[in-house]
Amino acid sequence: MAMPYVTVTAVSHPGLVRDHNEDSLVIGPWTLCGTMTENPQTLGFPLGSPLVVAVADGIGGQPAGEVASGLVVRHLASLGPTLDSERAVSEALDVINRSVYAAADRDPELATMGTTVAGVVVLAEELLVFNVGDSRVLDVSADRSTLHRLSVDDSPPLAPGRRTTSIVTQALGGAPRFTAITPHVSTAPLGTGDRFLVCTDGLTDPVPDDTLDEVLRAHDGGRAAFELWKSAIEAGGPDNITLALIDVND
Repeated sequence: MAMPYVTVTAVSHPGLVRDHNEDSLVIGPWTLCGTMTENPQTLGFPLGSPLVVAVADGIGGQPAGEVASGLVVRHLASLGPTLDSERAVSEALDVINRSVYAAADRDPELATMGTTVAGVVVLAEELLVFNVGDSRVLDVSADRSTLHRLSVDDSPPLAPGRRTTSIVTQALGGAPRFTAITPHVSTAPLGTGDRFLVCTDGLTDPVPDDTLDEVLRAHDGGRAAFELWKSAIEAGGPDNITLALIDVND
């Protein structure tokens, strides 16, 4: 009998406006920090032990966003195998938030550095979803009529006619002195054929949901990840673009 497995296809790119990439990515034990590639990388994992997949988007306009986002994904990579419940995820994010502030306290050049984080932990039969800030987790399974957002944006209400905002109301680090977080953590059912997208706002700000939906219905795997990246670039590539597409296969 074939064993179910998970594939994760990822892209991280600075976009067309920013001079460097402050996004970071974790897939299981593997991290990608501040890189530039539009060539999707695909990794496969057996379904079973906790698999963490997350993006972190360093807060622009403040120092060392890439240091903060890199720190967060490296912590998630090392803690990943222990993340087997909502409580474990919440506690890990609290520990990571403290470590961002501790790193900022040790080095004046890192003062007020901060980052968003959003991701999932794939377990044998369910999905743990978490975020702090405005990076997103979307359920993009083919049997859904529309994309379904599983994460909760930490951002103020939008003004009429505005689709996005660059303001976040909560982050890991980012304030002059330690500020506790209330992470969003939830559980979703998991089944064969399910598909999820974890991404920074460099994808979801310039590219409307219906375009994301169109691309994902037309393409799979590496091609889907490449076409999503291309959609953000064609929309002006105003920010760093990092995304991971997760597929549960049998």
